[in-house]
Amino acid sequence: MLYLLKNQTMRFSDLQKVLPEISKKMLSKNLKELEEDDLITRTVYPTVPPKVEYSLTEHGKELEDIIDSLHKWGLRHQQHLSKKA
Repeated sequence: MLYLLKNQTMRFSDLQKVLPEISKKMLSKNLKELEEDDLITRTVYPTVPPKVEYSLTEHGKELEDIIDSLHKWGLRHQQHLSKKA
């Protein structure tokens, strides 16, 4: 969701590139769950090959401040751990 917050709209292949550690099957499953929870929207364009884009819903955008705070904390936590090593 962080990538969708920052990029507004992303294609499946773009999400795969920024999340190389996740399999296509797992990414697809997670996107479907987020769509079912009304956090993202999936737009399919009638092209060959099909073009599919994902973006946050208005409801999903409400998480922006929370996700930003978690991201900032994660960065601070990494610095904290590196000082201990």
